[in-house]
Amino acid sequence: MLDKSSSSFTATLPFANAKADTSITGSRYRVSYARTPSDVLAAQRLRYKVFAEELGAHLDTRVAEHDIDHYDASCEHLIVREICSDKVIGTYRILPPAAAKRIGNYYSDNEFFLNRLHHLSPRMVEVGRSCIHQDHRNGAVIALLWAGLAEYMTRNNYDNLIGCASIGMADGGHNAANVFQQLDPAAIAPIEYHAFPQHRLPHEALSNDQPALVPPLIKGYLRLGAWVCGEPAWDPDFNTADLLILLPMARMNTRYLRHFVKNA
Repeated sequence: MLDKSSSSFTATLPFANAKADTSITGSRYRVSYARTPSDVLAAQRLRYKVFAEELGAHLDTRVAEHDIDHYDASCEHLIVREICSDKVIGTYRILPPAAAKRIGNYYSDNEFFLNRLHHLSPRMVEVGRSCIHQDHRNGAVIALLWAGLAEYMTRNNYDNLIGCASIGMADGGHNAANVFQQLDPAAIAPIEYHAFPQHRLPHEALSNDQPALVPPLIKGYLRLGAWVCGEPAWDPDFNTADLLILLPMARMNTRYLRHFVKNA
């Protein structure tokens, strides 16, 4: 079980010194698990602000100005607060394998056929709904969220992390196509870990050979050691092209993560 008794937690991270754990609290921010309904609502309000108000996603939600779906009740919610204001300015949700089994699927199953990953599911965690308030996209907040994820994975002895990483399609999808087509071949998962989009983005037709503008989240995943599990899917509700990301914990680049956490 997770210890949620404090407002922040001390991480037993893969890169932590054996004699002293590494605190996931920086000079400006702290990361914690949502412990109360109001914590979760704050995360859902931030998600709505970013996805709907800023990016124009069409969200079907039962609470006005909050992004809520049926996965939320089964997830852990990782939140980053600005210390001086105590406002939630970053969030990630975490769906553990036992909860995914109870629900009957992962969120990613709505976009991809995950048949080749099913054998990983007993120890595979899904993350999603990652977002950061536009005034705090400085690298420090996402680093703290990743540190929290690393703590969660190592504490629970999970092996693999999956999630959908999105690329906006305000330009009609040209940049999304360029991002996929210009990926380093080493970033593509071995074929036995490929997932197949239910609504495939026609990247061959959309690519215009312009230099790809890779979203910071995807850059970060790749620097952490994640793979892209094949072609992008089109998500019409969010108007994004989504790449399925797979990060085996054995591949995590802990030096990259440590560099950003210490500057948070």
